[in-house]
Formats: sequence, C-alpha cells, structure tokens
Amino acid sequence: MNRIIYTLLIGLALSSCSPYQKALNGDDIAAKFKAGEVMYNKGKYMKANRLFEQIIPQYRGKPQAEKLSFLHADSYFKSKDYYLAGYQFDRFVTTYPKSEKSEEAAFLSAKSSYMLSPAYTKEQHATKDAISKFQLFINSYPDSPFLEEANTLVQELDGKLEQKSFDIAYQYYKTVGYTRDYNAAIKAFDNFIFEFPGSKLRETALFYRLDSAYELAINSVERKKEDRLIKAKTYYHSFVNKYANSEHLEETKDMLENLEQELKKYSTKS
Repeated sequence: MNRIIYTLLIGLALSSCSPYQKALNGDDIAAKFKAGEVMYNKGKYMKANRLFEQIIPQYRGKPQAEKLSFLHADSYFKSKDYYLAGYQFDRFVTTYPKSEKSEEAAFLSAKSSYMLSPAYTKEQHATKDAISKFQLFINSYPDSPFLEEANTLVQELDGKLEQKSFDIAYQYYKTVGYTRDYNAAIKAFDNFIFEFPGSKLRETALFYRLDSAYELAINSVERKKEDRLIKAKTYYHSFVNKYANSEHLEETKDMLENLEQELKKYSTKS
C-alpha cells in the first residue's frame, strides 16, 4: 500500500513539474531556448542562464546563435555576474561584429568593467580597464545613444584615479614611518599635477608641493641647500601665478620671505 502511494506521489510530482523544470531536465533544445526566453523576460535571469548554458554548443553556427549569445551575456549582466558578463559580451562583439546588437554589447562590456571598479582606496586595475574599454567604445561608436552615459561613467572612473593619485602624494607629504618624505611627496605631486591638469584638487596639490619643497630646502644639508631654496622659490611663483587669491597666500608669503632670507647667505658668500 505504501509503495502504491509513493508511486502515485512521484507521478503527481512529475506531472506537476513547471515548464521550466521540464525544459531544464529535457532534451529538447528548442524548448530550452523558449523557456529560457520566458525566464529572461520575467526577470529570472539566473534560471534563464541555466537553460542558455545547456544549449549554446548545440546552436553554434545556427541562425538563432546570435540572439542566444546576446541573451546569455545579458543574463549574466542582469544577474550581476560582471566578470562573466564582460567576457561573454566581448565574445559576442568578436563573433558578431556586424550585429545590430554589437554596439550595445560593446557598451555593456565596458559597463561590466565599470561595475567591477572598486573604491578609490583600493588597487585600480579594473578602473583602468573600464576606462580603456569605454574609450574604445567612444571611438568606435561616436554617435551612439549610449555615448552620454559612457562619458559620465568615464568621468566617475577618472575621479577615482585622480583621488587615488592625490592620496598617494598626500601620504608622502603627511607621514612615512613618522617622518615626512618630502622628496617623494614632491615627485608624487608633480605626477598628479601632470596627469590631472584640470583637477579640482590642483590648488591643494600645488600648495603641498610648495610646502614640501620649502621644508626640504629649509632643513637641507648645506651642500644641497642653495639649489633646493631656488627650486622652492620657483614652486612659490608657480603657485601664486595660478592662485593669486588663494586662502594659502599669507602662508606662502611667509615661506617666500624665509627662502629669500636664506638665499641672501649665499649671495654674500659669492
């Protein structure tokens, strides 16, 4: 009796399987494709992807392969699996360069890298990769409807690199092993100023560079002091010529007076 009930329950369970489960467990690739599209359109992207994964090899070379490949990549993206989404979108663009979806796929590949970009305090390899992909996209599709969003995201990514570069320089300026490394700070601020000429942090960077050069010169060993005093003075002029109304102006004037006072010692020697 128990065996009969058990068999009936199994039969009932099998007969009540959802179309998704039937497609997933079946061998009909057309049914899997159709069920995958249904899941995709319902926003059930992980379920859709399980079906797409099963049938991609069988559809290779067939007319439906292009659509399947895009849905496969996009289901990864919408499932927030950005590593695999980027990889699959890249494959799509390479395989179907003339597809009407290739532009969108190239954009979403770059956006996948954008989504992987970490906070600016961390290593920025993914950020640089995303910027490169967006630049390639912008160059390839200058009239794209995705162009505005691409430019906005590039600005955000550039902002991360900008803040990272500034913070590295500031760390040298502030403290390295309880002592300020002014030479390293000057070089790091030089790099920042060169790489980000339009930065909102440029004034602060120029001031910290001047302050670093000033401290290095004033506290320098005698044989290097005159050259460093002169160098610090050039940084002063670079700063005040650019930011004549800076809040740091009084402080920089005090620096200049001290630099000139120290330089007088060398003029009297000669």
